[in-house]
Amino acid sequence: MVHDVGLAEELAQDALVAALEQWPESGVPRNPGAWLMAISKRRAIDRFRRQERLDRKHQEIAHDLELDQGSSEYDDVLDDRIEDDLLRLMFISCHPILTTEARVALTLKLLGGLKTGEIARAFLVSEATVAQRIVRAKRALADADVPFEVPGRDELPARLASVLEAIYLVFNEGYSATAGDDWMRPELCAEARRLGRLLAGLMPDEPEVHGLVSLMEIQASRTAARTTPAGEPVLLLEQNRAKWDHLLIQRGLTALERAESLAPTRAKYTLQAALAACHARARTAADTDWVRIASLYEELAVLEPSPIIELNRAVALSMAFGPQAGLDLVDQLVDLPSLKNYHLLPSVRGDLLAKLGRGDEARAEFERAAGMTQNERERALLLDRAKAAGA
Repeated sequence: MVHDVGLAEELAQDALVAALEQWPESGVPRNPGAWLMAISKRRAIDRFRRQERLDRKHQEIAHDLELDQGSSEYDDVLDDRIEDDLLRLMFISCHPILTTEARVALTLKLLGGLKTGEIARAFLVSEATVAQRIVRAKRALADADVPFEVPGRDELPARLASVLEAIYLVFNEGYSATAGDDWMRPELCAEARRLGRLLAGLMPDEPEVHGLVSLMEIQASRTAARTTPAGEPVLLLEQNRAKWDHLLIQRGLTALERAESLAPTRAKYTLQAALAACHARARTAADTDWVRIASLYEELAVLEPSPIIELNRAVALSMAFGPQAGLDLVDQLVDLPSLKNYHLLPSVRGDLLAKLGRGDEARAEFERAAGMTQNERERALLLDRAKAAGA
């Protein structure tokens, strides 16, 4: 509404502070969202009125805000395009004037519920780099004086890739939490899946939307099997597949079929969904088609070169052709700067060394991985594996 992301953040924070001050005495209002919005709008009007020199845009915005105190005609117009508030805001923040990295970082920070460190982990960069990207993104929007508003339907495809990446990274953080005491953050996974399903309804002819929905549904199907009753992690090959949610698997396979029918060649989310489907279709861990998985990772690596994909391909190669085949590839990744602080590299290397009977080396790698992770559950798992390897 105010066409300025920095100002919008300040107004939102002001409203939350007002709530913290007033609600303990007055009680939580019947419609907390409407209360916060009303406070934010009043603060915006007051701010524009206090400025010594009001340009025409601010006069118009203040006037629109005054007219908008109750139910808003503006909101009705937006609802005609994108019904969900959060999805609408994601398309707004993924402005084409920004680089792809800046769009996604800004969206994850403002709307995705992720901290700077969690975003940094997703991009394999430092927290300082992500913080700078977000600051530069806000400055670029302000300097260009771009209208920070809902794009028209014809503008949505240009922003789709960034919105998909933001949803994907929110899901990943929920599936494997960067830090804290919990292995997963299920609320983030659920929100990402909800957004994906809404997006599939909004843009039904976009194959990658269905590819991402498929990937998230299949991955989420394992949730109940991924931890013990005490919350300890259970690795994929050790999971009780009877606990997998077969309704979600079926939804995922249906979405994958839809994605593959819409495009002659598979793009990155559809390929990842095809990988997940290989696991979903295997009745037992021993039934997994690792040769096909290794082939799919090779196809994905050509399409989307990434050290993470290469690390995953190394795991698949080890399962298909033996641990030495995987270790040969992992050893090529050891000196990459982007993986310098990535704990899964020594974790995978430790696993392969243990399978080759090189216990002392494996223990050292697991201990190094444990020292890198910020997730307490994962650290405990890695230290247990180090102890077992040493024994």
